[in-house]
Amino acid sequence: MSHWDRFQKYFVRYPQIGFSIDVSRMGFDDSLFAKMAGKIDHAFKSMKELESGAIANPDEKRMVGHYWLRDSKRAPDMAIQNEIDETLESTLQFAADVHAGVIKAANGKKFNRVLVVGIGGSALGPQLVAHAITPVNPPMAISFFDNTDPDGMDRVLAEIGDGLATTLTLVISKSGGTKETRNGMLEAEAAYKKAGLNFSKHAVAVTGLESELDRHAVKQGWLARFPMWDWVGGRTSVMSAVGTIAAALQGVDVRAFLAGAAAMDEETRSRSARENAAMLLALMWHHAGGGKGLKDMVVLPYKDRLVLFSKYLQQLVMESLGKEHDLNGTVVNQGVAVYGNKGSTDQHAYVQQLRDGVNNFFAVFIEVRKARDTTPLEVELGFNSGDYLQGFLRGTRKALSDKGRENITLSIEEVSAFTLGMLVSLFERAVGFYASLVNINAYHQPGVEAGKKAATEFLDQLAKVRGALAAAKEPLGAGELAVSLGVDPEDAFHMLTHLASNGAAKRVEQGSSPASDRFTAC
Repeated sequence: MSHWDRFQKYFVRYPQIGFSIDVSRMGFDDSLFAKMAGKIDHAFKSMKELESGAIANPDEKRMVGHYWLRDSKRAPDMAIQNEIDETLESTLQFAADVHAGVIKAANGKKFNRVLVVGIGGSALGPQLVAHAITPVNPPMAISFFDNTDPDGMDRVLAEIGDGLATTLTLVISKSGGTKETRNGMLEAEAAYKKAGLNFSKHAVAVTGLESELDRHAVKQGWLARFPMWDWVGGRTSVMSAVGTIAAALQGVDVRAFLAGAAAMDEETRSRSARENAAMLLALMWHHAGGGKGLKDMVVLPYKDRLVLFSKYLQQLVMESLGKEHDLNGTVVNQGVAVYGNKGSTDQHAYVQQLRDGVNNFFAVFIEVRKARDTTPLEVELGFNSGDYLQGFLRGTRKALSDKGRENITLSIEEVSAFTLGMLVSLFERAVGFYASLVNINAYHQPGVEAGKKAATEFLDQLAKVRGALAAAKEPLGAGELAVSLGVDPEDAFHMLTHLASNGAAKRVEQGSSPASDRFTAC
């Protein structure tokens, strides 16, 4: 079959929403759909049950309802539908009141900046929206505390400077106990206090009802509180108050964002596998990785405004699909690794390896057909910059295909609130379908919880090391502390080094090996 014939056979478009997907350059054969028919049917059935309110996260006995956020009528009961509608309206009204100066900073001036304090989905979604679809001159600038790195927070605060007096801070955490977010909140609160500002008059909480953060916000009299629900996971929360309030404050058309997602939901809810973009994506992931995630997904959007999309997908895809066990308890070590950059930057970065190196990936090109909103500039006789961008996309795609490197192309008309909503929805549903195809739970994250537990244990031990060092009459080494405190000697060494690097201890002797280093308290 010629490239042209195969392209026509496996090119799917939804002209009513300006979207297409081309899987013709993936190396599957025509029998794929027949071989996978049983699993495909199961995936469709599982998705329908999920959208109807089935318990899709059995570990926590929770429903999974991010699809209801853009079509509340699909919620399983009127109480949830009303909560969704009322929360959306209240976030949009809050943003409108801030813009109008009805809600002011403590100094009586309008807020003109937003500081988002969150981590994971509580930051990645708002960051993607801010970078991709915020107006060129937004009504409010935005900054993020998205880590517990003190230097990173210091730099953000330095950038804000005196503007802190008119900065609104959103603290986002479902449980209210996430340590990175808690630390960011305390750092922000301290910065406001140092500037002579009342943090509570600048603070908004997005959190679960009666969470630790919710109770703190009530006690301190924060400006506002918006809910997070247990049936929305962090990595699928961008269309809840987690994303809508920050987006609205920046002047984003939130309703268009939700409408784009709803439109893609509808297309991929009703179509058969061969015409279903989300199922096609899931099947291509399954084909490329042999159903075991053996190949990475390289996401290459040819548009600067989508440069964070691969970062967003890292959490959505890898946290959802990176699982040790399947639903039967069998060890399967599933997952699809995601990385990416942007075109044509990638051609000056890692396309050399993609074309000529190890063939351990498949590429997903994202084409944005409209090059710019302004009049094109001719940079060469007969050609403008957008022509070159299109040429580099097609050229890279061909160069990879010619060397047997599989790739998919997704196309949208332009980057807008509507089309970004479409893309987010597309990958959310593809993740759900793929999880069903390989029989795993996409909606829990035991590995993340294990990491949090290990970090807590480390901090408990760090406190013991600090205490032992303060009580010691002579310098101590990692080995001695390990024996006396029952901690791993390597961990003890790193704790001592950390304390010494941050003014809480002093390295008085550096020997020929870590075992001979000696430390005292400052």
